[in-house]
Amino acid sequence: MVQFIDVFKAYENGTKALKGISFEIADGEFAFLVGPSGSGKTTIIKLLTGEIAPTDGKVIVNDYDLGSLKFSKMPYMRRTIGVVFQDFRLIENKTVYENVAFAMRVTGASNKEIRRRVPYVLELVGLDNRTRRKPQELSGGEQQRVAIARALVNNPRLIIADEPTGNLDPARSLEIMLLLQKINELGNTVLVVTHEKELVNSFSKRVIAIDAGRIISDGMDGYYNYER
Repeated sequence: MVQFIDVFKAYENGTKALKGISFEIADGEFAFLVGPSGSGKTTIIKLLTGEIAPTDGKVIVNDYDLGSLKFSKMPYMRRTIGVVFQDFRLIENKTVYENVAFAMRVTGASNKEIRRRVPYVLELVGLDNRTRRKPQELSGGEQQRVAIARALVNNPRLIIADEPTGNLDPARSLEIMLLLQKINELGNTVLVVTHEKELVNSFSKRVIAIDAGRIISDGMDGYYNYER
């Protein structure tokens, strides 16, 4: 579960990025977070991943209170989250299999666990026939599927997808969103951060709209409210 309770965030340069926002995302939910550039979306992601701490208020992610979490406990919290980035961030000299396996190796997973889990996840994202390819041999959509597999391989409770379709054409974007929906149906909580109106409106999902550091709408028609 994700909880933001009256969260404020001010940076050292004086920027007030968040101005008292509150929302909750239940386990197993699928939600979009939308808003214009500079609205506070990136700050929310950084708070969710523990990269920064709130100035005031509470951020709770998967039972961890990030405002009071000890530094030594941060890696355990982060293992409950998988993050998918717009620019993929794949290791160019490693194969598809190796890129996904690497995410398990850094958590101390055994070779046996890796051999069991990686093929399953690659099949789930439709890349079981691309395991020996390197990123430069893949299309943009396939590279994003590798990134999703990497985020998913440690079986996190929460998947955060940050503009996951920003570098893809409309057809590939829809494929990626359908894949994220499938992952959600398997039990993972999914939060998609995006500015693509048409894509959001293609799915009957919850939409949290933010502008100037405040939530301006939250619901099944949240993006429409934001546009108005």
